[in-house]
Amino acid sequence: MIKPNATVGDQPVPTDPARRRRRSPRVNPQQPPLPLADPLSALSSPLSAVRDLPGLDDVAERYPDRKVSVSARHKPLEIYSGKPNQQGSFALDSQEFFLVISQFFREALPLRIIILMIACQRAGGQIELTQEEMGTVLDITRPKINEALKEIMEHGILFKKAPGVYQFNPPYSYRVAEFIPATDGQPAQMIRVEQADRISEIRGDAGLPDRVRFPSLDAMRTAIEELRKERAAERAARAAKRKAAEKDKGKAI
Repeated sequence: MIKPNATVGDQPVPTDPARRRRRSPRVNPQQPPLPLADPLSALSSPLSAVRDLPGLDDVAERYPDRKVSVSARHKPLEIYSGKPNQQGSFALDSQEFFLVISQFFREALPLRIIILMIACQRAGGQIELTQEEMGTVLDITRPKINEALKEIMEHGILFKKAPGVYQFNPPYSYRVAEFIPATDGQPAQMIRVEQADRISEIRGDAGLPDRVRFPSLDAMRTAIEELRKERAAERAARAAKRKAAEKDKGKAI
């Protein structure tokens, strides 16, 4: 609990919610800003390293059991798995993405595939999974898997890199790192792929569709609003019909 006149780092923290203001992140000068016309709505501001946000490292240090470092004093966003100097893998997911797809997809299968893809990501957001394997895990036939995958990819949520290899669009869900234990004489290793680097790589690939290079949830939001209006009109029509039927019944009596 934050006491009155408490500070986070060297910044005062107001206790009145009405007086609180969201602090704007400082943009990393070494990182080029996004194009002005960029429709990427999954990220609300230009990409900047977490360590550039003031005061977060001081907050993280208040939780020693969860050693999360967010400044240049340590490696960014280290999450320890309990063993000394051993990082655990972690993912960055867009809450807005989950909110929109939960409203947009009216069938369960696309959502189940998206969840499966998130669970099977490797460092860098790559998924090595064939349609047969997806069908086996989800207990669904391959034709239905293929149909749902096409619908998902139409919105730029993920794209196919090679047979059995897909890439999740980084702004929506991204596995930053993974720890690979030692096996068969091979030393353990930590593989890490920066999200901003992968986004830049995808944007620079002119062979990819614009919906992949510059993902946006606006089309889904528009479709959701249109569907809500249609369903509201249908409900109103049914209610009017019931009311008219009750009125006619009353006259007959």
